Amino acid sequence: MKCRVCRQPAVIDLRRHNANFCAEHFVEHCREQVRRTIDHFKMVAPGDRVLVAVSGGKDSLALWDLLVELGYDADGLYLGLGIGDYSDESGRYAREFASQRGLHLVEVDLRDDIGFDVPTAAAVTKRVPCSACGLSKRHLFDRAAIDGGYDAVATGHNLDDEAAVLFGNTLRWNIEYLGRQLPVLPARAGLPRKVKPLVRLAEREMAAYCVVRGIDYQVEECPMAAGNRHLGYKEALNAIEASSPGAKSAFYFEFLDKASHLFANRAQTERDGLQACQSCGTPTPGEVCAFCRLVERTAGATPVELTVKAPPL
Repeated sequence: MKCRVCRQPAVIDLRRHNANFCAEHFVEHCREQVRRTIDHFKMVAPGDRVLVAVSGGKDSLALWDLLVELGYDADGLYLGLGIGDYSDESGRYAREFASQRGLHLVEVDLRDDIGFDVPTAAAVTKRVPCSACGLSKRHLFDRAAIDGGYDAVATGHNLDDEAAVLFGNTLRWNIEYLGRQLPVLPARAGLPRKVKPLVRLAEREMAAYCVVRGIDYQVEECPMAAGNRHLGYKEALNAIEASSPGAKSAFYFEFLDKASHLFANRAQTERDGLQACQSCGTPTPGEVCAFCRLVERTAGATPVELTVKAPPL
């Protein structure tokens, strides 16, 4: 197996591109895919300040590395979710990455700074942990970007993530979500621009990129995500991809090119109906946003102790 560019021994094969790459040209390939994505979707302009949502996992750390290498002004934001040893480890990976590269990492801790954590919120609301987690992430990423004067929030959603979400939303014809499933969501009053520069790169490529670049990351999946339908959708799409390389990319990008506009009016109608939250000012369809209601419901709740042993290093 030889590199398509230099004919030296390859370290990875990308079947959907019908190509193999050595380490050097694989890194170049990843950078080019991100550069093309940013330019094509007009995600970030020269001089923009970008806040990268960092979890300590491969995708977000690879994204931060790629943006910095491409010359963008990018800081990181780590959100401590309070998920036992898992959160402790993920935070350590994020801090070490930033420290080794001299980058600025903003940190917010749900328990210390807001008053609750994901396990406690899940117990109080009796909803799946991913619900409270996703809600908290979206709200706090937006708030940190607005308060810090950043032009955009960048998240590490890769091709596998976007294809799986699209698959789930299509199965249920969740029109309101299909109208928002775009690589870029423009800024509006109270909300920053949101961008997903990794949508041309698959999960396997992100893992390989971290190995080649020497990026240590949290390998274990979140222990509270067990049973998440999103993981099942990924498995189903991986089975299709194995027999039909490029299927995930075609599914996602053909949706963007040929169908996403069909749902734009519904998304615009939802945006037009938003008003400022009476508590925090965040745009919301009701008087008080879902995050502020969550904060109110968890106020004074006894913290749920969750100990998830991290694997030995």
